[in-house]
Amino acid sequence: MWSEPGAFEVAPGVHRIPLPLPNDGLRAVNVYAIEDGDGLVLIDSGWALDEARAQLEAALGALDKGFEDIKRFLITHVHRDHFTMAVSLRRTFGSRIGLGLGEQPSLNHMLHGQDDQHVADLRKWGAAELAETWIKIMHHVDRGDALRDYEEPDEWLVRSTVDLEHRRLEVIPTPGHTRGHVVFVDHTAKVLFSGDHVLPHITPSIGFEPLRPELPLGDYMTSLRLTRELPDLKLLPAHGEVTDSSHARVDELLHFHEQRLEEIGKAVAGSAFETARKIGWTRHQRRFDDLDMFNQVLAIGETAAHLDVLVERGELTRTLNAGVLEYSA
Repeated sequence: MWSEPGAFEVAPGVHRIPLPLPNDGLRAVNVYAIEDGDGLVLIDSGWALDEARAQLEAALGALDKGFEDIKRFLITHVHRDHFTMAVSLRRTFGSRIGLGLGEQPSLNHMLHGQDDQHVADLRKWGAAELAETWIKIMHHVDRGDALRDYEEPDEWLVRSTVDLEHRRLEVIPTPGHTRGHVVFVDHTAKVLFSGDHVLPHITPSIGFEPLRPELPLGDYMTSLRLTRELPDLKLLPAHGEVTDSSHARVDELLHFHEQRLEEIGKAVAGSAFETARKIGWTRHQRRFDDLDMFNQVLAIGETAAHLDVLVERGELTRTLNAGVLEYSA
């Protein structure tokens, strides 16, 4: 099982360290420890939880290292299961943190913003009742977590290269899952640290972030095509096992979203909320009404992302009616 604890060498000098996630169907997040001289550079960091911290400490110990040996964190995106452990450890050990520049607006909003864009989006998508439930359950919790768990990085990453002591990583912005998502490529070792951009068995959520871009699925598919133009690399994902071909999985993801666009175009029923209720969710084709609140919010956002691409392609029209976006063929 890929989520079992430990430190697993997946390329020369690169170790995959799965860290636990609470009440999450993903089970774990992969952190990658790269040997760098007498220290380490970590790709992603895990969620700042006591259990995850203890598991990371044990895995580093198996490499004869400790938290004090982490020189630098390179973070693929701002979601808490990737970013917040780095913030927690930096407070004690002083490691530097790099994060994609495209995450700056969302991070600023989490730290300083007052409004909850998720609420406005849900109302716009025709899910006003769900928006009120979201406010009651999530609103104050999210604000507190941002103040406690998030801080600015030490550096904002753009498309560039990062030179380590014995290797070079190419930083490639891949917006879609979030607007500032980045991946890291080690061309010499022929590996792709793909974060949540390319996952081996599931499709990542699209545009679930404090400040959603105008066309998140369009951004994501463009980023997939950009990744496809790279050499075929060993895929080192944030969730799931390592696989041998980045190209094979990118092709599957592009095919999936084209199929999903066709399915949603046929099911269009006014608002994104109404349309989401007409289609199946997850690999098990679950009914929308059987999803929990959080996954219902994700589902509506995913539906809206696909509907907006269909509008962009000229296959649907979109009108604003009493504050709700309505779609039609």
